[in-house]
Amino acid sequence: MPYPEIMIHGMRAELAQLGVEETKTSEAVKEAVENTDGTVMVVVNSVCGCAAGGVRPGIAMAFANSEVKPDRAITVFAGADIDATDTAREYFTGYAPSSPSIAFLKNGRLLKMFERRDLEGRPPFVIAESLVEAFRETSGNAEAVTA
Repeated sequence: MPYPEIMIHGMRAELAQLGVEETKTSEAVKEAVENTDGTVMVVVNSVCGCAAGGVRPGIAMAFANSEVKPDRAITVFAGADIDATDTAREYFTGYAPSSPSIAFLKNGRLLKMFERRDLEGRPPFVIAESLVEAFRETSGNAEAVTA
């Protein structure tokens, strides 16, 4: 059973306020990933403490402190947008499902992946630094090395 929307509304809003598009359906995820000319950052949002304390604030810091950004940023909510989350994870070839997580894709191909283990327990500024580096690595580069 999905999380009640009233419970996660604020967690969704944190990313939406940054301009990260909510993709609540499989179709919306596919459209974003397959029809974006450039790099797509896909955030698998979560109710966990590491998403609240590190990931969402880290994304905000990265966006505020980087001149280079992904061409498009989308989010799915694990435990709420079930089908959309499953569809997003289909693009994360070679990685087990984890949330939160952040992936960078171009032309449907995975360029860079941050799993929960790469994010959990890290302060926002450390996550932000890693994301800014990923923005630079993946911007206009279809051959970036997957992390």
